[in-house]
Amino acid sequence: MEQITRIFIDTSKQFFQVHGVNATEEVVLRRKLKRGQFLPFFAKLAPTLVGLEACAASHYWARELMALGHEVRLVPAQYVKAYVKRNKNDGRDAEAGCEAMSRPTMRFVPVKSAETQAALMVASMRERLMRERTRLANTIRGHAAEFGLTASKGLAHIAPLLAETAGAQSVPELARELFAALAREWDRLADELKQAEARLMVWHKADEMSRRLAQIPSLGPIGASMLVMKVPDPKMFKSARHFAAWIGLTPKDHSTAGRQRLGAITKAGDEALRSVLVVGATAVLKPIPKGGGLRSPWLLKLLEKDKPKLAAVALANKVARIAWRMMITGEAYDPKRLMRELPAS
Repeated sequence: MEQITRIFIDTSKQFFQVHGVNATEEVVLRRKLKRGQFLPFFAKLAPTLVGLEACAASHYWARELMALGHEVRLVPAQYVKAYVKRNKNDGRDAEAGCEAMSRPTMRFVPVKSAETQAALMVASMRERLMRERTRLANTIRGHAAEFGLTASKGLAHIAPLLAETAGAQSVPELARELFAALAREWDRLADELKQAEARLMVWHKADEMSRRLAQIPSLGPIGASMLVMKVPDPKMFKSARHFAAWIGLTPKDHSTAGRQRLGAITKAGDEALRSVLVVGATAVLKPIPKGGGLRSPWLLKLLEKDKPKLAAVALANKVARIAWRMMITGEAYDPKRLMRELPAS
């Protein structure tokens, strides 16, 4: 086979479309491989540059290919799409990926280790349990309201509401049995959520960078752990602003003819990470109007001119920039950073 300089793989569960080119960009490899043929095929090839679309499974295949001596680059799927020609198919997708990974300005996704993916699995499980708990709380409130029983806002009032349904004479026996089943499910979710958070805390305490990031107000152990897990290589970002933009905390830019038009935040990147940053920022801003919390001139000025939600996003943006700086330099948190004006870049 003629010397291959670059290969891209369009992956699926059972089939892998391979597209390779040589030093003069001529196509020298087009082949569809079954799952069982994939690793043996690459084991016979000389070490070369291999690209895949970034997804959960691609990190596993990247580790396997790297163990065979290949250099692997993961390309975000949205960056590959721009190079797909008409009549989309697996072959065209692989060809587009091979072209995309050759661009000098292309951005790549760092390969995650198996340990990092296991930790992210815990974080994902915690998010799922929290969503299930919210759905169950709404279900309990809805059924209780059908019998004239209500409770104040907040998850802390669900257990007393369930206790009230157990002894209310206005609730039929069948409904009390069903409320008892909902109570058991509520307790089970609470126990599983505690276990997931305990596992995250163990991971957080064992990681030096996560402990440093937790010093930032509004971040905490959960936010710090997620930042470290989801950003294994902070040096891939040119600046703090690039990092905040990757999370989706910067305005959409739709400018033309010298006229700048900025819209709402892009909401790009990881939704869970962005949500943790914004929720944490909201918690920091909440006591400020009442005279508590951080009495930063910058935060006070921000709350005067913007709505609380906009201020929370701005603070989350700043926290993300501070976190990136700490990850790059290895320095400890400096409280003065949060007091200063947000830099332009």
